[in-house]
Amino acid sequence: MVSTGGGDTAAGDSPLSGGPAGPPSDSLNTTVDPAPDEVGYRGPTACSAAGITYRQLDYWARTGLVEPSIRPAYGSGSQRLYSFRDIVVLKIVKRLLDTGVSLQNIRAAVRHLRSRGRTDLARMTLMSDGATVYECSSPDEVVDLLQGGQGVFGIAVGVVWKDVEGALSQLHGERVDTGETLIGHHPEDELARRRNRAG
Repeated sequence: MVSTGGGDTAAGDSPLSGGPAGPPSDSLNTTVDPAPDEVGYRGPTACSAAGITYRQLDYWARTGLVEPSIRPAYGSGSQRLYSFRDIVVLKIVKRLLDTGVSLQNIRAAVRHLRSRGRTDLARMTLMSDGATVYECSSPDEVVDLLQGGQGVFGIAVGVVWKDVEGALSQLHGERVDTGETLIGHHPEDELARRRNRAG
């Protein structure tokens, strides 16, 4: 169990990389799906998938709470580009803020999340007593924390990951290398294609 509160964190400031193994996306001009870390998402898409306002997104980027790891904004007219993992972190930050965790502790939690690999994130549960944020990587650690009276609420990072995957599968992404727009994979579209083939 690792505490991420009060500046007591085992994390560094390593940048986010990688992304979901997630659902394939149909692209406009290519038949080969890009690797997840080759796909970025613009601000409005990040807001929609994370359940936040554009004002929150902009403020968090400008204050360094959650900055886009693919492309920051360079002056007026430039577009920030967020990675899948950035959006997972945005959604977690929103949940922590909604439950009253202090900004200082949220910053520590963000640094901790950025330092962890994809497998670690999928197994992680963040617990908080409203003041400190703790990482639990097993059900026993969650129980220990609750019995000690320290855990008031928990966030299963793997569940947030799946929520963001589902939201982004319905939205547009962008190839990092070419800027090509990628259209989300819509299960209902696939169903319609199968019906048309059968009919």
